[in-house]
Amino acid sequence: MRAIVQQRYGPYADVLELRTLPTPVAGPGQVLVAVRATSVHADVWHAVHGLPYVMRLGGSGVRAPKQRIPGTDLAGEVVAVGPGSHRFAPGDRVYGEITRGANLWANAGAFAEYVAVDEHLLATIPEHLSFTEAAAVPTAAMIALTNLRDTGQVRAGQHVLVNGAAGAVGVWAVQLAKSFGAQVTAVDGPAKLDLLRDLGADAVMDYTRVDFTRSGTRYDIVFDIVSQAPFRQVRRVLAPDGTFVLIGHDQYGHSGHRVLGSLTRMLPLLAISPVVKQIPPIRSGPPREENLATITDLLATRRIRPVVDDHIFDLDDVVAAMDHLTSGAAQGRVVLTV
Repeated sequence: MRAIVQQRYGPYADVLELRTLPTPVAGPGQVLVAVRATSVHADVWHAVHGLPYVMRLGGSGVRAPKQRIPGTDLAGEVVAVGPGSHRFAPGDRVYGEITRGANLWANAGAFAEYVAVDEHLLATIPEHLSFTEAAAVPTAAMIALTNLRDTGQVRAGQHVLVNGAAGAVGVWAVQLAKSFGAQVTAVDGPAKLDLLRDLGADAVMDYTRVDFTRSGTRYDIVFDIVSQAPFRQVRRVLAPDGTFVLIGHDQYGHSGHRVLGSLTRMLPLLAISPVVKQIPPIRSGPPREENLATITDLLATRRIRPVVDDHIFDLDDVVAAMDHLTSGAAQGRVVLTV
């Protein structure tokens, strides 16, 4: 099979190469999936670069990646089932985030023609979605879901601001907040505002013209994906009992913190959360399988939909796809077809 292989950490243009490898075999509780599409996103960038260094201690490999094939999200077709696997049959269309454990900054093998996957990590693709659309869903949608529902505890009638709203996570945050009954203000660049209106945002804000921290409006939740603004500035637009949800995108290493990355901003906030009620503590939620089931139901009933960037790349164009991702020009998810 063809696969993108990474032997060491480093800049993606230097360490990613297309190779031919043996096709894997489905083990106990696994299915073999013919990958039709996968996605390129920030967690992939971190896993390939090995940055921040702390991520390597989470199981991805200290000196080199343990799993040499990058990629975490896939959509494809089951071609074989392993011993004890009963959820799916050959021919089923499936999708999911296939990293094991809690560390999402790790390679998982999706940038390949075939991958053996634990069946509990997959769900059936809703009938109206293509493989390309389904590949744009798992990681980003579940980040938005868990942070809005569990950390932010969003409720109907609240006013939610999403900063970085047209990116891979932001498009889901806008739609999910609306599905929970919230009013949404979406912040991004001028070229992306029409998309945000189309996704249902009640108001849009051009960050090149307006600093949302000085907008004068109070929000019940500020869902901040990209901002580097300190909390004291964000607090100006939070309601007294509002909630600040920080996703912690470090702009592909541009934050400059090579050891801890965005944790240098998040850890101080967690430290003061016991005394600052606008900063929520870490809150656990349902397991990943249940979250994927929730997303699948919302997709199947068309309450949310994937947003795939117009630039779709082939597997062997992975470097160009990463270039497009890191340019900041993408709207929604950057997808590779296999």
